[in-house]
Amino acid sequence: MKILVTGAKGMLGRQVVEDLERGYTEIGRVPEEVKNAEVIGTDSQTLDITDKNKTNLFVGEVSPDVIINCAAYTNVDGCETDGESAYKVNALGVRNLAMAAEKVGAKLIHISTDYVFSGTGNTPKREYDTVRPASVYGKTKYQGEVFARQYCKRLFIVRTSWLYGYRGKNFVKTMLKIGRTHDILRVVNDQIGTPTYTYDLARLLVDMLEKEEYGKYHATNEGGYISWCDFAKEIFRQAVALGRTEYDENHVTVSPVTTEEYGVSKAARPFNSRLDKSKLTANGFTPLPTWQDALHRFLKEIGEI
Repeated sequence: MKILVTGAKGMLGRQVVEDLERGYTEIGRVPEEVKNAEVIGTDSQTLDITDKNKTNLFVGEVSPDVIINCAAYTNVDGCETDGESAYKVNALGVRNLAMAAEKVGAKLIHISTDYVFSGTGNTPKREYDTVRPASVYGKTKYQGEVFARQYCKRLFIVRTSWLYGYRGKNFVKTMLKIGRTHDILRVVNDQIGTPTYTYDLARLLVDMLEKEEYGKYHATNEGGYISWCDFAKEIFRQAVALGRTEYDENHVTVSPVTTEEYGVSKAARPFNSRLDKSKLTANGFTPLPTWQDALHRFLKEIGEI
């Protein structure tokens, strides 16, 4: 099997490549069928997915069995001021990959986001619920989904939320960094969702390599829905339990604020990022571990920051 991973230097893409190359994920082994797969990881320098001709040529030469598209313009606020670049990567780039995949008969696993929904209400969104993106980022990601479905038959679309991992910047690292220099941290308490650890999501993507149950899926860690404020408190609680006493209640206080009180953001942030994941288990996929367990493993993995 030959697997092409785009966005391979990003937080999720790099994790997928590393798992495939070493033959196991954080919580399980890579399936025997793909253990000896040839993995080709690309970034924007080695493969510009916004260029249709270059994408067709590259994919045609590599002729992968599967393409895992982790490439994306993920700067949510940046998308508001540079919508053209966001559309090229998040929409046209996906179109180009989908067309190229179909041409060589490859399966496409495309990563999307909860931002395709309106971010309102208080119930978990199912895959078939009406999309109504409220930001440029969400709109371009949804258009990417539309193109993927239009041009590629063997397609998985995986929507996720609140992603964090060992590579790059993320909420957990930011909290730990700021917590060392600030006594009080203001964190929003009216945006609700579930964190997703890249290690665990990568395992699901690896599982999909040998599956044929195509369609849209929602995937985050299990363990219930929380606010960013709840998540921050649990980060510090677990850090203290692992011996990081500089984060105890005598040194760090997490102060809940509303999104309006927090301000700053150019793009609308979803108040409701709850995703219903029942379709995963209904189609034979293993649910991701709880977000509490995932956070514990992540904190042990990163050690000192």
